[in-house]
Amino acid sequence: MCLIKEMFINIGKTKKENLNHSGRSYIGETLQIEGDLRSSGIVDIAGLINGNVYVEDTIVKETGSVRGHIEANTIEVNGHIEGQITATNIIIGKNAIIKGDIFFKNTLKTEEGADIDGYIKRVNNGKLKTEEDIAIEEIVERDERLEAETIPVRTHKEAV
Repeated sequence: MCLIKEMFINIGKTKKENLNHSGRSYIGETLQIEGDLRSSGIVDIAGLINGNVYVEDTIVKETGSVRGHIEANTIEVNGHIEGQITATNIIIGKNAIIKGDIFFKNTLKTEEGADIDGYIKRVNNGKLKTEEDIAIEEIVERDERLEAETIPVRTHKEAV
């Protein structure tokens, strides 16, 4: 019994020593994932993911496809995405097809030929509101007050 226990301990040690600690994962062209993907490292996507992707950095290759939201620090898209993209830095290649909204914090680079069907917005995340944001909020509040107030209207009798 002690020999078997020692054997498993030694196998565990050799596996830990042989692990690749690059923090980079690869979803191959022949792989399809159903469900959310989470990683604290970099993920290259050449296959299909039907679910949300939450990673540090990702590259969606030309053969890659994601049907769900993607949240990352840096995203490079060369394939197909159906869903919202949220990242600090986004690079959209010429072969990219995106059907969904794009929210970025620092940079958005788009190559000519990319097909984007969605809303693109820069988000501040922690920065003070700009004068434009404050002015827009004031307009919205003023419109809501106007809708809330009912103004009595007098009816006029028509002259005969």
